[in-house]
Parts: sequence; C-alpha cells; structure tokens
Amino acid sequence: MQVLTTQKFQTVAFQWPAGFYSDGIHIGLRKAKKDFGWLFSKVPAAAAGTYTTNQFQAAPTKLTKNMINQDHQLQGLLLNSAVANSCTGQQGWDNALQEQRWLANKLAVAPSLIGVASTGLIGAQLPMDLIKNGLPQLTPTKSDAVTYAVLTTDKQPKTISVQCELSGKLVTITGFAKGSGMIHPKMATMLGFVTTDAQVDGDLLQTMLSDNVESTFNQITVDGDTSTNDMVVTLANGLADNPTLVPETTDYEIFNQALHAVLGQLAQQIAADGEGATKLVECNVLHAANEADGQKVAKAIVGSNLVKAAIFGEDPNWGRIISTIGATDAAIDIATVDIAMNGMKLVTDSLAVPFDEAAVKATLQQAKIMIDVDLHHGSAHGQAWGCDLTYNYVKINASYHT
Repeated sequence: MQVLTTQKFQTVAFQWPAGFYSDGIHIGLRKAKKDFGWLFSKVPAAAAGTYTTNQFQAAPTKLTKNMINQDHQLQGLLLNSAVANSCTGQQGWDNALQEQRWLANKLAVAPSLIGVASTGLIGAQLPMDLIKNGLPQLTPTKSDAVTYAVLTTDKQPKTISVQCELSGKLVTITGFAKGSGMIHPKMATMLGFVTTDAQVDGDLLQTMLSDNVESTFNQITVDGDTSTNDMVVTLANGLADNPTLVPETTDYEIFNQALHAVLGQLAQQIAADGEGATKLVECNVLHAANEADGQKVAKAIVGSNLVKAAIFGEDPNWGRIISTIGATDAAIDIATVDIAMNGMKLVTDSLAVPFDEAAVKATLQQAKIMIDVDLHHGSAHGQAWGCDLTYNYVKINASYHT
C-alpha cells in the first residue's frame, strides 16, 4: 500500500457534489426557524451508515439503518428537527414508514432508497399533517438551507467541503452535521451527513466510514450522554466518473484521507458548539500501550466534568487530569506520565514541575485548549475533543422540554 506523506485534498467553499440537491424550510415544528428538509441524489448512491448504540434506538434511525443494510444504496433522506420520533411505539414506526413512502413518491423511486432522520424532543409523536403539507414545498436547490433545518440547541450548522483528484477526475466531498447536547457517540442528539460524487462500492464505503468514525465522531464528548437518534450517513453517487475505488491504491488513500478530514472537522465543530460551551478542548495522548488505550485516555480527559469545569474556570489544575487518567483501565506506568496544557509543561514523570501559573491561566482564555499527555508506555496515540462545562449548559438543559 502506498502511504501518502502530504495532504492531497483542499478545503473549498461549501458546495454540493455533482448530482446532489437539497432544501430546508419552516413548516411549524419549531418557532420561526427552519425545521424540515431533504437531501437527495439524482441517481441511486452507494450508502453507508453508523448508528447510536443506545438500546432505545429511534424509529427513523432504525428505518434508515435497515434500508442501508439491505444493499448499501440510498437516493434520498427526509430530515426534521424539533421532534425526535423516539420512544414513540408502533405509531412512531408507522409514521417513519409513511414519511419514507411520501418522499419515495415525490422522487418517483422505490421506498427502499429512502432514509429518514429526526432530532429533537424524545417521546413526542411527529405532527404528520405538518410533514404532509410541508413535503410539496421542498424544492431541489444547491443551497445550504438543509443544514439549518436539523439544528436544535446548536448555535450554527457544522459544514465542510473538500476536493481532491482521483485519476484526473475532480471529486467533491461535502458534509454537514448537527449536535450540541447529548453528545457522547458510540458508533448527541447528533446527526451527520456526508455526500460525495466519487465512485465507490457500497461495502467498501461502509468499511471506510466505520473505520474513520472510530477516530473522529466516536472521539468527541460534550456531556457523556448518548442519544437515541445518533447517526452518520454517507452517500456516494459516482457522478465524478472516477474509476471505482480499490483498496491499497493511491486513489483510495487520497479519498480516505479526505473523508477522514471531513469527519474530523465535523466532529470538532460539534464539540466546539457544545451546549453552553465557550472553549473547544483537544486532548492528544502519546506513547500509549495500544491505540485503544490512547483513545480511551484522551476521551476520558475531555469527558471529565472536573476537567471541563476547570477549563471553564481557567484553572490549570492538572490534578483533575492525572486522576482521570488513573480512573481508566488503560495500561499505564504511574511513574512516567507527562502533562502539558497549551504547550506548557505541568507534570513530568507524574510529578509537578515549576510553572508560571499566571501564564498558563492566561492561555486558558483562548477559544481552543490543548491538553497533551505522554504516557511513555508504548508507541500508540489517541486524540479526542470536548468542551468546557459552563453555567449555561445547566440552564439550557434545565428548560429543554419547556
């Protein structure tokens, strides 16, 4: 396999890949904000997905998972915010199926090519009259309106577009996501959608998505809660006309690198937009015994309420970090741990070193905080993203239902 040593893609202004269309509108699910939309390809697309491991998996999530697992193909997705259609029993399942049929009829395709995604309040039934009346209002646009239609407590959409060349053909990968609270994926309410005009087999696309989600979406946390509706779906319609991707080729490595970048950027944007958050926190763990341990330690640190609160308070309390490391079951040597914050060393060989507390505290006013941990216990690494824990997080979630 040829290993790429330099980046072979570039970030560009938001744009849909060839053959993809969307729209986002307001139909009354929310107050005066876009709350309903669609995303579709003019031809059937290879499809892949990862889904929440919450046992109370929402009807739309189960339906879309079932459709993709049939033959890894989809052509359209119907999306809504405000109502999650989760824990809604048989009626909720029937409503998801009805949405699927309505969109299939609108696009004149088989229902098996249609997925559904919902986010919002758990336990409420979808107002199907609003859905039915809203569907004819959706138009095939190239705008970013749909990225607003899935927002709940988010402050803004999360979007990215990148381009790369595969065998001389220009390929675009565009993704968008929503998520601000209930974020602790295991594949918060979190939804992610990635589209590309690359030509790639559905089974291979599933492998690539699953592998890349492990080190991107699965390495973010806002509050430690896993939603009933988490889902990341990727569609590839092949209209860039590149040769079908084959593993262990240069084209495959370029595309995989670009896909990882898209997923990673969306994951970081979700972490940065955590409910009430003022800071994005990135943790890098070096020299872990294995990759699983590196990822575990990194995610534990960004997920610790004590660490998150200290970051909000701009307090360089490294004791919160080292105690979190010790609380994991990762293999460590308790005499060799180093810790730094924003490049300033606080701990060497598990012991405090002299540092300028005022200088470190001043750096904690930045919008992005870096925590570096060296375990000196192997050759693997880990990375994770989270946010600070603020008073506003409690305020938002104390009144979410009302």
